[in-house]
Amino acid sequence: MKPFKNLFKVITGSVICMLAMQANAQDLQADNMLLFQRPSGGWFKQFHGKAFTYNREFSADEKVDIAAEVKEGAATIDNEATNKEIRYLVNIYKTVKNPLYLAAAENGIRYLLKAQYANGGFPQYYPDHGLYRNEITYNDNAMINSLKVLEDVALRRNGFEIVNAQLAEPCAKAVAKGVLCIVNTQIKVNGKLTAWCQQYDEKTLQPAKARAYELPSISGSESVGIIQFLMSQPNPSNEVKEAIKTGVQWLQDVKIVGYKVAQYAAPGTAKGKDRRLEADPSSTMWARYYEIETNKPFFCDRDGVKKYSIEEIGYERRNGYAWYGEWAKKLLEKDYPAWVKKWG
Repeated sequence: MKPFKNLFKVITGSVICMLAMQANAQDLQADNMLLFQRPSGGWFKQFHGKAFTYNREFSADEKVDIAAEVKEGAATIDNEATNKEIRYLVNIYKTVKNPLYLAAAENGIRYLLKAQYANGGFPQYYPDHGLYRNEITYNDNAMINSLKVLEDVALRRNGFEIVNAQLAEPCAKAVAKGVLCIVNTQIKVNGKLTAWCQQYDEKTLQPAKARAYELPSISGSESVGIIQFLMSQPNPSNEVKEAIKTGVQWLQDVKIVGYKVAQYAAPGTAKGKDRRLEADPSSTMWARYYEIETNKPFFCDRDGVKKYSIEEIGYERRNGYAWYGEWAKKLLEKDYPAWVKKWG
């Protein structure tokens, strides 16, 4: 029996050693993500009040500050926060088998499930619901990015097959609720479905205001990401198909042909340059905000006063926000025709 005991000791020792090596396996960015993860399971988008990178060493003093900020608890899906950390940790775990990385990613997934409203929407921040943070937020694709993560978990794809299988079913239900929320928040004007606002009241599902210059509107930017997500659904319902078709038709109706946003030298200004609208017969673009009742593009300064020309707003906002873009170009020229070919 002694040789078997010795063999058992060798095997046991090897397993313990292997587990210890895994626990100590390190990746700089992943390790930093562990430091910044909030008790809720989510992450914040700033450190010391500013955007930051995980790809650097933090000093001992900075780590004290990180721990203090983590205790504050605020987490968000704004600016890709939480979603990008989950994806990175799942991906790095394939090569750096530190179980702490996978556990952190799974806690992040659970955070998304907790943050979702019963109506399927996602707030910009959770659990902090101050100001406009409680609103259902499509702005900068925040909710869509979260749904994409949950869908990957549900379908066990894009690397998420390593995630705890018990998370698949609740994630699938969360995606279904999210799709329903999208359908229920499509704006209808005079009985006609159009597209979507950047954010909505989480109780009434009505278009809502966020920052002072982000008024209730129909968005030529966020609506594109929403439609692309709906088109990715593996078995779209008739309601989803209708939302896609009517949303695309609205984008066709409001496209701006023959103009572009041009940048020109402006000596003496803060950036030494400025923006204006110029004729360009080869250009097609969309406005960020369209007035719900009229489909007229509009613009705002930080005073929240609606203007109908980019030249009417002040220098700071005119040059500090994406008021126009070619957001729907690929959708209309390639993605939607391919979807129609598949789904009719």
